[in-house]
Amino acid sequence: MNDELSSRIILALDVDNFKKARYFVDLLYPEVKIFKVGSQLFTACGPQIIEYIHKKGAEVFLDLKYFDIPHTVAAAVYQAGRLKVKMLTLHILGGPTMLKSAVAVAKRQTLLIGVTVLTSQKTGPQEVLKLAKFGLSCGLDGVVCSAQEAALLRRKIRKKFIIVTPGIRPEGYKADDQTRTATAQQAREAGADFIVVGRPILEAKNPQEALRQFK
Repeated sequence: MNDELSSRIILALDVDNFKKARYFVDLLYPEVKIFKVGSQLFTACGPQIIEYIHKKGAEVFLDLKYFDIPHTVAAAVYQAGRLKVKMLTLHILGGPTMLKSAVAVAKRQTLLIGVTVLTSQKTGPQEVLKLAKFGLSCGLDGVVCSAQEAALLRRKIRKKFIIVTPGIRPEGYKADDQTRTATAQQAREAGADFIVVGRPILEAKNPQEALRQFK
């Protein structure tokens, strides 16, 4: 696999215990260089999995979607920075004070990625564009959006920012609980910097072979 492309694939470790997470990290690193730790896995084993991923040589996308009062979110972002995660998510709908408080403590050591509208929800592209513009104006480094909105954001927002696109599926694969899905090629063509893949790899009989579909 081309290193430049593989570095853009984030594997979502949406599993329920450390043993399963360790299995996929061991199996797929260094082909995958960034692993997403979400609410399920972090609740199950906390910083232990982040430490393991780092010891392996990979980086962490901490996807806890912070959405709380400004002080609480800023404190959480500070702690995530101490864990040296590469990126983390927070909801743009948390408002300007929350977002700017997070930016102030991140100090560019951790990339702050704003969640626009979850890919499990139906929405219009203009709503995603509005939220993205707002989040970036507050100092965020990038946004999470589906491939269906990524191209619009690239056309309408005249500044450099990161786009992370979840809901990635091979052609003909079941949508599961996602409503706005795309193939890896569609997402990249739309302007995504990182694509997040979970179940199509985690549930495959041969995860290594499944990973190659996203080259």
